Amino acid sequence: MASRPSSRSVHNWATVGKKKAVTIFSALLGGHIGLRGSVPTESALWDGLESTPTGGTVQERTPEEVLKLVKDEGCEFVDFRFSDLPGIMQHVTIPASVLGESHFTEGHGFDGSSVRGFQQIQESDMVLIADPNTVYMDPFMKHKTAVIHCFVADPVTHESYSRDPRYVATKAEAYLKTTGIADTAFFGPEAEFFVFDDVRFDTQPNGSFYMVDSIEGQWNSGTDEGPNLGYKPRTKQGYFPVPPMDHYQDMRSDMTLALEGVGIPVELHHHEVASGGQNEIGIRFNTLLAMADQLMTFKYVLKNVAWQAGKSLTFMPKPIFQDNGSGMHCHMSLWNSGEPLFYSDTGYGGLSDIARWYIGGILHHAASVIAFTNPTTNSFKRLVPGYEAPVNLVYSQRNRSASVRIPLAGQSPKSKRIEFRCPDSTSNPYLGFAAMLMAGLDGIQNRIEPPAPVDKDLYDLPPEELALVPQVPASLEQALDALEQDNAFLKAGGVFTDDLIETWIEYKRKNEVDAIRLRPHPYEFTMYYDI
Repeated sequence: MASRPSSRSVHNWATVGKKKAVTIFSALLGGHIGLRGSVPTESALWDGLESTPTGGTVQERTPEEVLKLVKDEGCEFVDFRFSDLPGIMQHVTIPASVLGESHFTEGHGFDGSSVRGFQQIQESDMVLIADPNTVYMDPFMKHKTAVIHCFVADPVTHESYSRDPRYVATKAEAYLKTTGIADTAFFGPEAEFFVFDDVRFDTQPNGSFYMVDSIEGQWNSGTDEGPNLGYKPRTKQGYFPVPPMDHYQDMRSDMTLALEGVGIPVELHHHEVASGGQNEIGIRFNTLLAMADQLMTFKYVLKNVAWQAGKSLTFMPKPIFQDNGSGMHCHMSLWNSGEPLFYSDTGYGGLSDIARWYIGGILHHAASVIAFTNPTTNSFKRLVPGYEAPVNLVYSQRNRSASVRIPLAGQSPKSKRIEFRCPDSTSNPYLGFAAMLMAGLDGIQNRIEPPAPVDKDLYDLPPEELALVPQVPASLEQALDALEQDNAFLKAGGVFTDDLIETWIEYKRKNEVDAIRLRPHPYEFTMYYDI
């Protein structure tokens, strides 16, 4: 499966030299260097948006400017970060005194065969190319450390690596512009998460188990806590309570301040529906690559704030049975030359033809897209009826049981967007956002009409009507099968490659689908031990 990077790569890093970067860089915020693409005037939910979302203060930086910045900030170390194929942030740290212009052109070498989804051992050498527009100060390191997000490239040809998730996101944004449809795509993910007090799990040949615990879990209502003070949110009733029922108000505020300190604007935070520590922090939307970078940093910041407080935070979609899971509803809109493209005062829900066709593409390719937006076996334990999960592949103006919703956003054309409710935070955002964009663009280019909108509660439909409603895949295996059959739309413009898609399918089947399929499950003993 492994292959050298495609000769169709957009970037050849040896030719970048000292040119100014063309990507957006945010202004200094609160004494910290912000992530790329920070847009101070925008709202995470688009509601009440009045100004054109063309970005906040933009600073193009050369490698020399970054070197000066690192020196002026008194940094002792520089942390190079990149994403592996499944979507876990990786890093390597160098002394700040070692950082040079060559790190932005020639790169920093590493063993690609040791990174999940990358090279095989016989062609393992790869390099990290530092992106000068992504610098921020790490708020957790003991020694002052500047973080720089990186692209991955071949050390010999200097071509971008086809399996580098950041590179895929870059190509998706470039392809959008070549279509002539729009020049900007905005993404606004709503990443939910759980905070636990204790997490234990193990898998051995003769047994396996997991156990999570939370001081606010309803299951602890009768626990002797010396004393137990109550205030445990009831199952599926944890949405929006004030303290003391909301145990995590102060922690979320700490997370909010940490996020803003690294340049990620926060709009709101609150307790979520599930008992046992489910929360949400809403951040402002941004362009595709910028938001993917921010979401990776968002997860890093939240996990570390919880860790420092003696808690454990997970974005796992369904860690608790019989309560709501954690999703990552994703809001999207297209713009061209500063004008919104999704609004029409005559269309259903205020949608333009372009928006409706975009929805048509999302729904038409949903099974394949879900292989990237819901890419774990646990994802499909969330996508089941009864827990506000979007299992029906239809769209609606207000209906949260539909997989695509048109949020109420006032009368401003600039706030009109669509919300794809299926994704969860196990998605690699570089790949997930790119897949959603490519599906939507295919819908526009081919004028794919979505099924008629459904404004009734789909959960209450009689069986004969529900049988006519298309459903999301029931498992990761089904989603991967769909991706294997339907992927041409992803390869338009060379955004996704055959190598990446085939590697993704093979990796997921071997390391996740088969890993679960082949192991005895504890509940099987409940059902079958006495047979």
